[in-house]
Amino acid sequence: MTTPLARRYRRLLLCYPRTHRRDELLATLLDAAPPDRTRPTLREASDLLRHGLRARLGRPASRTVVAWATLAAVISGLFGAAFATRAAWETVRPLPDAAQVRAMLLEILPNEPWDQVYPPPPATFAIYNQPLGWNMASEMMLGDGGEYSQAAIGAGVNGHPGDDPRRTVDEALANLESHGWRVYNTAWSDAYSCVGPPCDPTTIPQNATIAARRGDTALTLEVYTWSTPDTTHLSASFMRTTPLAVWPAGIAGFLLASLAALLLFGWASRRTEADYPSRPAATSSEHPARGWVMGLFGLAMVLWWAPTLYALPFMTLHHIREPHPTWHPMWEWLGQPTFSLFFVVGSGCLLLALALSALPRRQTEAITAAT
Repeated sequence: MTTPLARRYRRLLLCYPRTHRRDELLATLLDAAPPDRTRPTLREASDLLRHGLRARLGRPASRTVVAWATLAAVISGLFGAAFATRAAWETVRPLPDAAQVRAMLLEILPNEPWDQVYPPPPATFAIYNQPLGWNMASEMMLGDGGEYSQAAIGAGVNGHPGDDPRRTVDEALANLESHGWRVYNTAWSDAYSCVGPPCDPTTIPQNATIAARRGDTALTLEVYTWSTPDTTHLSASFMRTTPLAVWPAGIAGFLLASLAALLLFGWASRRTEADYPSRPAATSSEHPARGWVMGLFGLAMVLWWAPTLYALPFMTLHHIREPHPTWHPMWEWLGQPTFSLFFVVGSGCLLLALALSALPRRQTEAITAAT
């Protein structure tokens, strides 16, 4: 019982609850192992982990309970990390004021009339330039959640560009590099869609988006190669990059939320199990809402995972195609708050499932034949 093989088996058997006969399982495994074996085989380790987790979750006969528990733990951890990172974003430095913005813009394009600076909203993140509040609940829940974005301070120049826009781009790039900015690849896009036929795509004017970063300040400069006297031909916005506190907060939020989800899942699974392990041998027990709990849990997983599976590849392609001095916040990678209605309804389903799991089980006395 003290050989290296026995110690490794013991560590794997910790997956089983204490009520299971771990010593008997260990003795059986050691008896079946060849004399020269020093560690469990991969198949043995996989079987012990899988069956041990099934037993801990109260459903030793289920083949899918571990997969459902994993789905619940991962998505709960991701949402926990998103909430934690949102709280950590409050440690970010205030945005530069109007005078600082004007000074930076005159370094980049000194010949442009940067006379109007648009003030930022009074919040780290805002929707329609307003702080998030109950008055914005309908916008957040009913499709406009994508407007919830990081606050920025910006400026613009109206009117038709007096110089070749490509020269403006070259001048901005050169000045940015000379003033210590890290410049990312310039992104070009059509000023308008091709309408035709006939239509020659090579004749469509191109707009340029310049992204740069210096310290914890990120710049997005847009140069429009086609404009009218009443529209903007230059637009600049400054925002802060992701603060350092976001990373440890996200990791801690993921771990804590995943652990809490596993514990709650195991508790609800054991309470609604068809063969409740703690019941007396002479009684029969069943949970009155077992079907409802399983149905609500499945619906919640669909409502939580569907936006994530949709948003993740979309955000990945978006970051590959366009330069980003600072990445989009974590919740946007989960489809939030664009699909916040899905998250709220899914959360309600889970809370109701937990409440139903707490209902007492029906106990019936087993009938024994007289001898």
